[in-house]
Amino acid sequence: MHLARLRLRDFRNYTRLDADFSPGFHLLLGDNAQGKTNVLEAIYLMATLRSFRGVGGAQMIRHGQQGYFVGGQAVGQGGHEVKMYWSARERNLSLDGRPVKKLTDYLGTLRTVAFCTEDLQLVKATARVRRRFLDLLLSQTQPGYLPLLQRYMIAVRSRNALLKQHATDEATLDSFSRELVKLGDEIMGHRRELVPKFSPLARLAYRRISNDAEELRIEYQSSVKKDFAVELAQSRARERTYRTTLIGPHRDELQLLLNETSAAQFGSEGQKRTLAIALKMAQAEYLTGIHGSAPVLLIDDVMGELDAKRRAGFLPLLDRSRETSGQVFMTAMEENWPRELGRELQRWAVRTGTLHRL
Repeated sequence: MHLARLRLRDFRNYTRLDADFSPGFHLLLGDNAQGKTNVLEAIYLMATLRSFRGVGGAQMIRHGQQGYFVGGQAVGQGGHEVKMYWSARERNLSLDGRPVKKLTDYLGTLRTVAFCTEDLQLVKATARVRRRFLDLLLSQTQPGYLPLLQRYMIAVRSRNALLKQHATDEATLDSFSRELVKLGDEIMGHRRELVPKFSPLARLAYRRISNDAEELRIEYQSSVKKDFAVELAQSRARERTYRTTLIGPHRDELQLLLNETSAAQFGSEGQKRTLAIALKMAQAEYLTGIHGSAPVLLIDDVMGELDAKRRAGFLPLLDRSRETSGQVFMTAMEENWPRELGRELQRWAVRTGTLHRL
């Protein structure tokens, strides 16, 4: 799988960009604030319909313009043309010239894994960020997971709206509770199956980057201990006090432990950074194993943050991508790009919203 063509109009600091890319390694070189990360963000947006910076569409429009266009050609089993336009009034997404009506028909057209400074939030932020990481991985590997999760969240929001009312309709509340349990049990089942498969890949990645400094353990902690229906019924009195649904997969946690202690609470900044990169490496390895081809890797200045030993631990992932004719986009400043990557790469100069092959 690779991105063959990228087209941008009024996206971030790009007035216009038309670039063709072959499989292999692409190194985007330039000073800060020139637009290197913006290229990676646009590719990630094509794959997931989200920014890895955690911002909305309005922030991605070039200053003074009404909307942005991102498009291109993704090549997997076949070629697919993607076009998306976003403005405050209009949002269009098309695949091969046809409007996309279901996200499940679109997701998987381009698979990416992004490595960026925001990844630190996987370790430092609240459980919601780690749940989203799990859900993205399941959405990338199981076509039915995303609609299942969407239906569950609709049930949660509807149930919460009822709990906020002064006079609760008990029959309707029971109906949403049954829906919650049915969908929630399925979601938790998928997560319980995923973590034991994913965890060994993350442990190995962490050992490679940290030179066996600590042992990583990943533990899925569900807010439901045994029986969702029973525990939901038992929490009804507390729910009336807090006016919200207190248990269910929307309250699950993915516990990250280094030598059996919480990485978030007791890990150093270096350990947290290494762990975040290891989680993303494991994501890429897992996707490669499931689909038989590597996802497009988007690496934003991550190598510059690692010392030589930690960089060496990162290289097997890049080699694996090369072996499977994958594609990598990496940003760096001219003076600090990792020379150990060798010469088998295509270098691009990024200057004030322009991209030129070197």
